[in-house]
Amino acid sequence: MLKRIKKENMGTSNLGWLESRFHFSFAEYRNPNNIQFGVLRVLNDDIVHPQGGFDTHPHQNMEIISYIVDGEITHKDSMGNSETLKRGEVQYLSAGDGIYHSEYNKSKDKDLRLLQIWILPPKNNLPKLYGSYKFKEEQSENKLLNIVSSKEENASIQIYQDVNFYVSRLKKHKNLEFNIKEKRQIYFVQIEGISTINGLELKESDAMEITKESKIDIKAITSSHFLFIEMKEA
Repeated sequence: MLKRIKKENMGTSNLGWLESRFHFSFAEYRNPNNIQFGVLRVLNDDIVHPQGGFDTHPHQNMEIISYIVDGEITHKDSMGNSETLKRGEVQYLSAGDGIYHSEYNKSKDKDLRLLQIWILPPKNNLPKLYGSYKFKEEQSENKLLNIVSSKEENASIQIYQDVNFYVSRLKKHKNLEFNIKEKRQIYFVQIEGISTINGLELKESDAMEITKESKIDIKAITSSHFLFIEMKEA
């Protein structure tokens, strides 16, 4: 079953320094019928304007992936980590029993766009994790790149939960297939461009819930940049 979610039907927020599109109930977007999809609890498509950012704040018992679409993000946390990440880089954090961090766009003239993705961990108070990885664009050009997996799998980034993140940059008219294992489901995000998924069109910033399917056929209508998260059925 394919459930297309148009960007116009998502929650939004504009705080001046921050413009957000909420895929699930978050902050001032309250929707009791749209809390999560399996272990995927939060997916925010954020634009942080120059000199804006998230002041120091806590997280606990959540696994957080930040996928940098454009611009630069500067991170600092209570574990002593401090770094700046650019397009193509991915940051991961498993907060365990608690961590504080801040995130800023220190540019004077360029917006930062990122996907902020929160995954529920398999249990509470797991050892804290932090790291980042820079992927080259050619690694995902016209193919699927597994950027995040569980510790039992082999992606460059490994977290505790049983999930797989895939990204691709498909050139116009190229297509890919992905076989879905039994009792697994997918949340698909069209980051840039236009694609069809099993014939259904997704435009930039649209999403799709994919359940009870054995395969997806992804075709790029324009140059297409997308990410999807594969996980156990809810």
